[in-house]
Amino acid sequence: MPNKKVFVSGCYDLLHSGHIEFFIQASHYGDLYVGIGSDETYLEYKHRKPMFPQEERLFMVKSIKYVKDAYINAGRGVIDYVPTLDIVKPDIFVVNAEGGSDEKRRICEERGIQYVELERTPHEGLQARSSSSLKAALGKDDSAVAAYEGIPTRLDLAGTWIDQPYVSCYHPGWAITISIEPTFEVRDRCGLSTSTRKMIQKIWPVKLPKMDPEMLARLVFCFENNPEREDDHISGAQDSIGICVPGLARHYYDKNFWPSKIENTVDEMTLRFLEEHLVMIPMEPRRPGCSVVEGKAINEAKVCALAKAADDCWEAILRHDLEGFAAAYLASFNAQTAMFPGMVNPSINGELCKEASVQPYIDRYSALPEVLAWKMPGAGGGGYLVLVVKDAKAFAEEREEAIEIHIRRQ
Repeated sequence: MPNKKVFVSGCYDLLHSGHIEFFIQASHYGDLYVGIGSDETYLEYKHRKPMFPQEERLFMVKSIKYVKDAYINAGRGVIDYVPTLDIVKPDIFVVNAEGGSDEKRRICEERGIQYVELERTPHEGLQARSSSSLKAALGKDDSAVAAYEGIPTRLDLAGTWIDQPYVSCYHPGWAITISIEPTFEVRDRCGLSTSTRKMIQKIWPVKLPKMDPEMLARLVFCFENNPEREDDHISGAQDSIGICVPGLARHYYDKNFWPSKIENTVDEMTLRFLEEHLVMIPMEPRRPGCSVVEGKAINEAKVCALAKAADDCWEAILRHDLEGFAAAYLASFNAQTAMFPGMVNPSINGELCKEASVQPYIDRYSALPEVLAWKMPGAGGGGYLVLVVKDAKAFAEEREEAIEIHIRRQ
């Protein structure tokens, strides 16, 4: 009589003795088959890339003598293993007790699969291990986490330019930013604060230090804008704050380079709301000699419009109001470009350059029915077009150029 088929599922990124002991215990029930979370699923729920890509994790798991065979799960989310389950057709599904759920039990009942929960226990004579505790320990060693952590970047959502005193002198207001994980290639001159990010990497090459985020942002701002800087330009504080302060943040400017107050939230549902409705479209980087400030036209009415759009944007995000968010997001972009038309149509070495215009990108993507609003990050002039869409995941699946964002939680 053939052995029963036993199925388990997990990511198995930092493979450790706890995983092996779990495999040993599960294999007592029969031939063991393992479903492995894909890189995409890992990124979606951990909000960062795994240390080891899925092909390497598959190789390691399949090499364990207690494992009969292993697969990369083709599904999505917390039940990404269902397609693998239907391929293997196991007799028994084994889970760690802490990873058990009514949903897993229901899926097994529907398929006539025996459901078994095992308590997490270390192998005799060994220390108890878990992926979270192992990563916490590795976090104390920068070199150990270099492969899967990096300096975040920032994406501004509304109020761009208000952090410059020559703008806020007309009317005070908020700038709104999110700190995003570097899960994609962060290109230079593309509006994602790469100059500030490079400054940070001179001090902390691998990851941000664990300290008060606002104090960290102040240190970065002062380091970047040192008194010996020769270009007579002060980088806006929204860059350092947007990178260093986790989650969603807003900062209030009133005629000064540093804001008078900073607020932020890492509410999970709010951050997921943004992740579910924002995508980035790569464009050409801002060209050498490009100016987005030439031809600027700033007045009180335009800055008031910028400040109001930021207020509306913040409130809509906290309400998880997609329609309101899209309207405020676009209003912020319109207010910015009313003051700085070079954001869309920049000049090169003093002359308007039609080839450098990003208007064709705006025309192309704004015409799509699933696109609700659009804006460029930073000073514009190229880089990325950031879209508010009905469903970011569906949009990215249909258009390979689209990049989903993942907001830094801590």
